Amino acid sequence: MPPNSRPGDAVFANVERVNAELFTLTYGAIVRQLLTDFEEVDEVNKQLDTMGYNIGIRLIDDFLAKANITRCSDFRETAETIVKVGFKMFLGVTGTVTNWNAEGTECSLILDDNPLVDFVELPETCQGLYYCNMLCGVIRGALEMVSMRTEVKFVKDVLRGDEAFEIRLKLLEQVPEEYPYKDDD
Repeated sequence: MPPNSRPGDAVFANVERVNAELFTLTYGAIVRQLLTDFEEVDEVNKQLDTMGYNIGIRLIDDFLAKANITRCSDFRETAETIVKVGFKMFLGVTGTVTNWNAEGTECSLILDDNPLVDFVELPETCQGLYYCNMLCGVIRGALEMVSMRTEVKFVKDVLRGDEAFEIRLKLLEQVPEEYPYKDDD
């Protein structure tokens, strides 16, 4: 890897991409349909999280196959991998990890740019909506598949007037790996 390249750039260069506008508009259509179907913004937030979770438990396989990374040694390295490699690979952006707690089990993932919100303005009736809440579910689902039970939520959102997107990531439990069979030796 060239000395000036960041982690994730090599993966991003080799990943198939879809048209960004098509992706953004398709995501917007999903959110709009959920608003029509459920009417309550809180329920739409839950549905977006659930949809993201279901995507995340499958997306982790693609990520591990294409990212060519080794197992993360701790939660801090996992968070860095999410913002530097995962976000770059799937969204074409990177972020920063900040605001760690003393135990190293909770941090903030900061995104200055988010392609999901291009062309989006939230109407007054949707002020409680976390438009990109699917990202939280994707992260939660992916981490669960690598034995990390987490809580993931948006705490800042540009669509609500904040300066950046901030996702709070909290490790609840490192689940020990269980094998489906017993060795009879």
